[in-house]
Amino acid sequence: MNPLESLRLSWRSIRGHKLRSALTTLGIVIGIAAVIAFVTLGASLQAGIIGDISPDDQRNVYGWAAEPDTEGGPLAGAQPVFTGDDLEAVEDLEDVEAAYGYATIQTQAISNGDETVVQGNGLIASGPSYIREERLAEGRQFEMGEREAVLNPAAANQFAENVTVGDELTVTLLGGERTTLEVVGITDTSEGQSPFEGFESSPRVYVPTDPYYTEQASGIGLGGDGGETETNSDDARFLAIIIEAPSTDESDIDAARESATAYLESDESDASELLGDDLEVQFRTSTELLSQLQDVLDLLRNFIVGIAAISLLVGSIGIANIMLVSVTERTREIGIMKAVGAQNRDVLGLFLTEAVILGVIGSILGTALGLVGGYLGAQYVDLPLVYPLEYVALAIVVGMVVGILAGLYPAWRAARTDPIDALRYE
Repeated sequence: MNPLESLRLSWRSIRGHKLRSALTTLGIVIGIAAVIAFVTLGASLQAGIIGDISPDDQRNVYGWAAEPDTEGGPLAGAQPVFTGDDLEAVEDLEDVEAAYGYATIQTQAISNGDETVVQGNGLIASGPSYIREERLAEGRQFEMGEREAVLNPAAANQFAENVTVGDELTVTLLGGERTTLEVVGITDTSEGQSPFEGFESSPRVYVPTDPYYTEQASGIGLGGDGGETETNSDDARFLAIIIEAPSTDESDIDAARESATAYLESDESDASELLGDDLEVQFRTSTELLSQLQDVLDLLRNFIVGIAAISLLVGSIGIANIMLVSVTERTREIGIMKAVGAQNRDVLGLFLTEAVILGVIGSILGTALGLVGGYLGAQYVDLPLVYPLEYVALAIVVGMVVGILAGLYPAWRAARTDPIDALRYE
């Protein structure tokens, strides 16, 4: 039988039972749609997070000291071991462009004039280059040693009157002490600047480690009047260190990481006094830290694919069942076809084609539904939309395979039908 003729007869049979055919493909539609929708959301989430890493951030390496077997995200099990002298020594290394500490300072509230808003963990102390110039919507970076700050839009807009560059804020720390800061810049986004913060949007105030963190860590309090305050920065030990490689080239990043690690673990560093045998210095790039998130996304995707596989199995059983019913209903037709010269392979191809068509229709509808679901989900959580096109092609192939497997036995049974018995069938 001509393949086109077989295709025409199969399509005519499907159109003759539209509702039954639609219900038969429902399991495949649901399974394919679930896979496409969740894979689209996973790809969009990954693109959204990695897209927040600017080229400058890609040359940053984030370090902390923790027990080697500690599991978790950034700063998991971290201990404060790095001193200011360590940071200066690392920055002087040939392979390192810049190095500075990172710490969060617990706060109670921030006041703008007579208005006060509650804010915990509101101050993030780091180096000036932690806030990259291209991420500033207005103003400039803060300077080390000055009582200056850069706010993100969420922090600047949380007052009745928005904070602008040049305003002075009063910060109440966890112990009740107060300090002042001058706003010198506002970032273009409220999302986090590094994996240490996370990438969610929340109010954040960025300040230099000197004087804000060094004063607090040395236990002499912060100067509330903005005047001169004697500090002993040697007493301040940082929980985390950020080093910048000269470029985003992988060899430069590895060289900066190895140089910094070699120094910090050597007897020359202050950190080595506390490292001992229990702690080791760990350095990770943003991409490496995000790979942990990718592992979670992969686990979620495999879980969804497992559920979808069950749906596809149910869908294939439905196709097989309907094809067996179709063989029974068309027994006399099979007998007439064989009586006029049709071969077993012609009957086999006819029913196999019908099963494949049902599988392909289900996969196409499921793909379209999954793409729409992925689009709506990405729009709802404000993610850049990324379609995994390779999964679209894979869905069509899966639909064909399911159709072939589901229709193989009914088609084989139809092909082996005896023409005389078929013609006698009522």
